[in-house]
Amino acid sequence: MPEDDRIPLVDLAAAHAEVADEVREGWARVVDSTGFLKGPEVDAFEREFARFCGVRACVGAGNGTDALELALRALDLPAGGGVVCPANTFVATVEAVVRAGLRPVLVDVDDECLLMDPEAVRAALEEDPGVAAVLPVHLNGQLAPMGPLLELAQAHGLPVVEDAAQAQGARQEGRAAGSWGRAAATSFYPGKNLGAYGDAGAVLTGDEAVERAVRMMGDHGSRQKYVHERFGFNSRLDALQAVVLRAKLRRLPAWNAARRAAAARYDALLRGAEGIRPPSTLPGNEHVWHLYAVRVERRDEVLTALHAAGIGAGVHYPVPVHRQPAFAGPSTARGRYPVTERAAGELLTLPLFPQITEAQQLRVAEALGKAVMI
Repeated sequence: MPEDDRIPLVDLAAAHAEVADEVREGWARVVDSTGFLKGPEVDAFEREFARFCGVRACVGAGNGTDALELALRALDLPAGGGVVCPANTFVATVEAVVRAGLRPVLVDVDDECLLMDPEAVRAALEEDPGVAAVLPVHLNGQLAPMGPLLELAQAHGLPVVEDAAQAQGARQEGRAAGSWGRAAATSFYPGKNLGAYGDAGAVLTGDEAVERAVRMMGDHGSRQKYVHERFGFNSRLDALQAVVLRAKLRRLPAWNAARRAAAARYDALLRGAEGIRPPSTLPGNEHVWHLYAVRVERRDEVLTALHAAGIGAGVHYPVPVHRQPAFAGPSTARGRYPVTERAAGELLTLPLFPQITEAQQLRVAEALGKAVMI
């Protein structure tokens, strides 16, 4: 099939076309000033994104995994303490926990929205007295059930850190992702709703002590050159990426609205379709549709058929984190997290981006309907 007729999973070129002039001008400013690290572009983006998320502070980082590690380290949790995480997540969530000297405590997710299950969290807190924090993951563009999770955490005296990498602009009960816990981390990986032109991330917090600790640790544990007050490493947002993120942030509300409209079209096109289980939205959530993932049987065969039809569908997390060799252990045996394992074999991500057209979505829906009936 001609390349021009293919429908991509994500169209980064279309997004770039909307911001190209601003990025070019902003990069020229940075190059002329030679202020490649820190500086006014980074400061401005941090202020603007903190305001967008309704939090006191945003601290840029080199990537989302570093941001999550920094957020956890800033809480000064006991070494080896448990951090409750959903099994249905990208490996970076548990990587950050381990890198921070902590221990992942995985729990299963609910079968409707595939978000962290509060009842599973409750059981984990009762079974494991060494839990030191709760780490909900906002998945595919919507928030985990933060009300029940905060109640559980507060009842046990535990801090909450949000993994908000997939939920920039999402809200629950009117409150933004990243504003619920003591700290939150997000990623600006290029394919995210707010994506950089390379790796970048940030920590969000309303806690001045957390902000101060994150700033120090991300700059080698230093506030003053050659004076290192605590353990740190090098993880800073550079000025070139801040230029890109500022330009895209100005468009993010409109882009998220376009994603919601596209998701609604998919909902209508797939309503009642045999063999296709569309995604669900948790009541109270304002979804931003980072991903639109349906569930189908014979997923890999369906994916092959879609690719043959020029549809750039994808699969996220086909091997759950607890079955990855890097995290194998007694608590990660097959069957321990049945919803996560079943979803890993069924989930199929359809093309969705702000610039997708109705005609493209119709093609996707028709090809998907044919593929599941083969």
